[in-house]
Amino acid sequence: MSGSEREADADDRTARPKRADARRNKEALLDAAAAVFVASGVEAPVRDIAAEAGVGTATIYRHFPTRADLIIAVYRHQIEACAEAGPALLEAGPTPHAALGRWIEMFVDFLVTKHGLAAVLQSDEAGFEALHAYFLDRLVPVCARLLGAAAASGEIRPGLEAYELMRGVGNLCIGADTDPRYDARRLVALLIAGLRRPD
Repeated sequence: MSGSEREADADDRTARPKRADARRNKEALLDAAAAVFVASGVEAPVRDIAAEAGVGTATIYRHFPTRADLIIAVYRHQIEACAEAGPALLEAGPTPHAALGRWIEMFVDFLVTKHGLAAVLQSDEAGFEALHAYFLDRLVPVCARLLGAAAASGEIRPGLEAYELMRGVGNLCIGADTDPRYDARRLVALLIAGLRRPD
């Protein structure tokens, strides 16, 4: 190996940890933004997100020049987190039904955060449609796998479609952020409990 090749190889090894650090920092920023969106909605001030993430507002604007960029990135990040959580919950959970219930809780958190997306993207209908298609492509198969495992274990009645369940959960979440007397999470928990076969 020539001297220049050794230097290039060393530069590549140095670049990889930096890229990994940058990816982790960006993911931490997206997690912080999601937490603020759940608490305060997608119109929350950028300074609140920066404070939650422990960074300056300039850092956020460097990664996400517009609010729409940030919101779309948060949703894609949450979709990926939900998609990856399904198999992990099945592996670690005490039962498939328990894994399904925990996954649906994560899905509800995502839906609550999703409020306001349409308004932010009203001038970008194609962007909204692409994000919705990505959402369905990534999450419906995960929900189907969880439902299949719970049905195969005999814990729930068979025959429920993943899209049907997700749509029902979504409908229960409508208005959850505008009416303090309405607890969508409690009703969704009752729905999931009701899927169990009677003893």
